[in-house]
Amino acid sequence: MKVVILAGGFGTRIADVDSTIPKPMVPIGGLPILWHIMNRYAKFGFKDFYLALGYKAEVVKEYFWNYRILGSNFTIDLASGAIERIDTPAVDWRVTLVDTGLSTMTGGRLRRLAPYLNGEPFLLTYGDGVADVDLNHLLAHHRKNAKEVTVTAVRPAARFGELSLDGSRVTEFREKPHVDTGWINGGFFVCENRFLDRIAGDETVLEKEPLETAARAGELNAYCHDGFWQCMDTKRDKDHLEAIWASGKAPWL
Repeated sequence: MKVVILAGGFGTRIADVDSTIPKPMVPIGGLPILWHIMNRYAKFGFKDFYLALGYKAEVVKEYFWNYRILGSNFTIDLASGAIERIDTPAVDWRVTLVDTGLSTMTGGRLRRLAPYLNGEPFLLTYGDGVADVDLNHLLAHHRKNAKEVTVTAVRPAARFGELSLDGSRVTEFREKPHVDTGWINGGFFVCENRFLDRIAGDETVLEKEPLETAARAGELNAYCHDGFWQCMDTKRDKDHLEAIWASGKAPWL
């Protein structure tokens, strides 16, 4: 099954980390967060990727163009230019990189990939969040419920300690717990191809009309994920992910 990753936004809230690269290329542990996301899918056997690019698309293209050589040890004959690779990255992914426009909205980027999806169902996520979602369970849940779209619902950790109050008396204190009230869109979708018909054009925001109308039609299902999930919207988020990676216990691996 094909995996679509929306990787074309401006990422203005994290621009202070490195304004020369798009957000999906911001490194965690020396590897772009985009690589971490793709590696999670590959772990479950989903290795056919379609990247919807926009802002600084050339940076993403150059990364994958040079992926084999930059990830290899090699010997180069400077007289002839011949290169002998000593080893190469053990990755068998197929990556299609499509420039979907600089200012195209999330829905429009997805719509522009329609010719590459061959009318088939597909997996879909954003290029800025990692999770330990069991993607096989997600797909099975989608097929069982037979809806147009399944979205992974998550409850992110609160940024601050949570207080439960009775008047002014604190009855419970929990240090950065998961949010108990409400679920949010955690990405990691499964979509039937007919969902693309809900996207009018480049100006369409995926999270507005397409998903809202699918919900009203009873065609949007949720897969509730209580495990690890973390987006990377700010430098603080990046630093948090770096600390998890440095611990050697990154849940998304």
